[in-house]
Amino acid sequence: MGRRWVGPGGYEVVPAVRGRRQVLRVRRHGWLIADCLSVDDVARFVNLADLCEVIALPTPRQNRSAYVG
Repeated sequence: MGRRWVGPGGYEVVPAVRGRRQVLRVRRHGWLIADCLSVDDVARFVNLADLCEVIALPTPRQNRSAYVG
């Protein structure tokens, strides 16, 4: 899983590549809203202060060297 930010109202922002350019893809409830070229463009759709990065934590099975049990 790559980087991903979620916000209220079902908004989700993920990095993507469109053509040969990197964009920030804005979705709402799974529907594509826009491919933005800058963070300022993203701010037109969702308040940046409301976004939270989703971080996948490793499970003991994925990282046995760190698991003591």
